[in-house]
Amino acid sequence: MNRLVTRWLIRYARRGDLDAVLALWERSDASPSVTDSIEPLQGLLAFDPRAILIADARGAIVGSLIATWNGWRGSFYRLAVAPEFRRGGLATMLVREGEGRLREHGAVRLDAVVTADQGAAMSFWRSAGYQYQSDRRRFVRNL
Repeated sequence: MNRLVTRWLIRYARRGDLDAVLALWERSDASPSVTDSIEPLQGLLAFDPRAILIADARGAIVGSLIATWNGWRGSFYRLAVAPEFRRGGLATMLVREGEGRLREHGAVRLDAVVTADQGAAMSFWRSAGYQYQSDRRRFVRNL
């Protein structure tokens, strides 16, 4: 999958892209996590080489989305767009590509993990057609 768009190309991340993906997350003010390092991302790509979608603007990584399938449900993590590329449809395009990828696996339900205090992210997911589930909470344990 390589879709050329006016300003960027949507493609799957490769191992050589991972430093740039991490830099994008930092530049995009993504909430840090214990998995924000090369090793977990390499492990993700080893498990599923198509799990990380990126937007490449002439060699610069300007957008990312992790789209995973666990055999039961599709999930999105780490939607990030470089500040100078926001409000141009890139986030929506990444999500739609991710939806298509997960639909190929048979997903009929998708979820997006979003930091609740990021109002712009909450608004984006609503505008993309996702419903906030106020009756659910997420439990995590860092190992």
